[in-house]
Amino acid sequence: MNDRPANSDPVAAGSADIEAATRRLMTALDALESAVERRREADRDEDELATRIQALGTDRSRLADELDGTLVKSRRLERANREIAEKLDAAIGTIRAVLDTGEAS
Repeated sequence: MNDRPANSDPVAAGSADIEAATRRLMTALDALESAVERRREADRDEDELATRIQALGTDRSRLADELDGTLVKSRRLERANREIAEKLDAAIGTIRAVLDTGEAS
């Protein structure tokens, strides 16, 4: 079951095994370090995304408030426009009536 030749030096073989294990350990540690860095970067991206989403929510609320205010102003202006139009119509009617009675005399 042993891959080593029967006449090999056990100390050298043990040293080679240790070196191979050390290389595997270093490779595994490098892979772990890379995975940790990727995870940190993903966490930063998630935090940044959460911050952006919160800012968008705040902007949405502000814009909704502004829209509500603008709608109120718009309705007020429409009402004032109707009232002015009615007054103008009444004034035009009065002026026409005055002109008609002046022409009739």
